Amino acid sequence: MKIKDIRASLHTTSIEIPLLEGRVSGYGREEQKLFVVCEVETDEGITGIGLTGHFLAHSVVAALEKHFLPVVRDMDPRDLEAIHQRVFAKLNPRAMTGTVSMALSCLDIALWDIQGKHAGRSVAQLLGAARDHAPAYVTFGFPQYDREQLAEAARLHVRNGFSALKSVVAVDKGGWREDAARVRVIREAVGDDVDIMIDANYLFNPVEAKMLCRAIEDCNITWFEEPLQQNDARALADLRRSTRIPLAAGQMEGHRWRLRELVEKQAVDILQPNVTYCGGYTEARKAAHLAQTYNMPIANGGGWPLFNMHMMAGLMNGWIVEWHLGMVSVGESIFVDPPRPENGVIRIPDAPGLGLTVDRDGLKETRVEG
Repeated sequence: MKIKDIRASLHTTSIEIPLLEGRVSGYGREEQKLFVVCEVETDEGITGIGLTGHFLAHSVVAALEKHFLPVVRDMDPRDLEAIHQRVFAKLNPRAMTGTVSMALSCLDIALWDIQGKHAGRSVAQLLGAARDHAPAYVTFGFPQYDREQLAEAARLHVRNGFSALKSVVAVDKGGWREDAARVRVIREAVGDDVDIMIDANYLFNPVEAKMLCRAIEDCNITWFEEPLQQNDARALADLRRSTRIPLAAGQMEGHRWRLRELVEKQAVDILQPNVTYCGGYTEARKAAHLAQTYNMPIANGGGWPLFNMHMMAGLMNGWIVEWHLGMVSVGESIFVDPPRPENGVIRIPDAPGLGLTVDRDGLKETRVEG
């Protein structure tokens, strides 16, 4: 079997957020408008699909079609180590991240989809088949909510079967004090038996993060995700020593060496390799195995649950999938009847590969030219 073509395209969508009127531009934050889809075609007629997010999306499309395809054309899509080795040698000998990592992620996901379809096994099974399911948490706490809406949205998702919720912090004009108040609103709304996570998306400096941690330590937070600017491993380790709240990070890191730094510096309690950004399943699996040697769980941050659920189910230390409402909306737009959590648990489809059926009309309707 040989790789014959890579077709990459830009797409966009808007989402509906519960309790807010109308649709919200982008699928999470205002800048999250674009995403990239690639399809890899083989000479045996098996096609795989991959996806990555909005960062420099036009460049990712060009990288896949103009640079990656000439490097991997006619290689066997199952020879994943050989493909990654050639990509590093030809396109990334200095181990950079950014566009090259996202393009590699998109390609690698599609290759695992092909491999699973050829073998008649799901990607989760190929990764190790630790489980056929994974728990899910819902990322619901968008900054567009006022406090009253935030509380009602939290109760809504608990009624819908979720027992773990995540909210965004570090974006309110009121600063960490308003964040602390919003966290307390969520805790009061859902009681003590629901997990609450918070995510700063790299936006706090160390002092602000420490102040917020101090203010909410009695709220029993399950984890504080990517609290610090630049994902600074040294500063994260310092913050981790100063708080009882577990720290999680790694979702936007572009390869195993950046993820290794978080582990070796004891900067996090939970590692978050995301297959759509770090180099795909091939690279994420290496980070997950590293975490295993430190008795550390991996969890899905950075969204794209339909892809990351295979990591969480397939690997021994896989934990929980992020049911990010914006990225879920993307999946609903481009796939036919994709899996959904029931009572807070998502099950891996019985179908081989990713287990996803492409909605050709959805791809066409969401496509952005140029």
